[in-house]
Amino acid sequence: MLVLRPRPAHAPLASRAQIVAALRAELPRALHELQRSSIAPVDMAQASIGPGMKVYTRYSEVREANGKPLTLRTALKLINDVLDEYLAHEHGDLDVDTRFAVAWFEQFGFAAGSFGEADVLARANNASVEGVVRAGVVEAKGGKVRLIRWNEYDPSNIPGQEWDPRTDNRLTIWEATHHLIERLHHHGETGSAKLLEKLPVTVADEARQLAYRLYNICERKGWAEIGRDYNALVVSWGGIGQESARLREQFDSGRSTEQMKMDLDKPPL
Repeated sequence: MLVLRPRPAHAPLASRAQIVAALRAELPRALHELQRSSIAPVDMAQASIGPGMKVYTRYSEVREANGKPLTLRTALKLINDVLDEYLAHEHGDLDVDTRFAVAWFEQFGFAAGSFGEADVLARANNASVEGVVRAGVVEAKGGKVRLIRWNEYDPSNIPGQEWDPRTDNRLTIWEATHHLIERLHHHGETGSAKLLEKLPVTVADEARQLAYRLYNICERKGWAEIGRDYNALVVSWGGIGQESARLREQFDSGRSTEQMKMDLDKPPL
């Protein structure tokens, strides 16, 4: 939906610095609301234009530092830059293994790189290559390091032997995100919902945020095939949540029925 409103005749002028500051102050709130509505990552850049242009068009004119008008093309680039900043904002709050994985992914995707490069990047993120290997995030062989793809998790798909985050003593947001993708591909929304029920709420929220971030990287790098997996996870998030609630209700109902049966089986006082 496009809503047009007349701009006041007394609308002020603005500089490039002012519009960047306004975008950074206002756009994150709008982007957060878009994410709460489970907008697909593939649509995020397009959707961010609306609230971004709301900022840009409130001024009668926006000027560059040299006094020339700031063009619409430049305004759209500034909006996209703030979107990138927003999606990367949570990066510093992630566990160290996931911070390393995101930084490596941005450089190499799922391709292999040298152990030396991985060591330098790990140290910069207060991690170690040995640590991210133990966390189940990367594979290191023959002097090469690569991220583990989602389809390499739980290869046996044997019931009762799946990865359980409750027993993982080095739980990472990266691993949780890719396990959710694996479950979605192999077991649908029900499989992802069963895993979601085992994840701490904060980890689940950060996994969804990470999927947005990784899709954004894929879009910039032109990795359309890889990006589809992250887009699919976010698009399915609402359905996964509903299925999770259904399973929880089913479990609670079954437990209540079992308790009632136990109460009926008790001998009278």
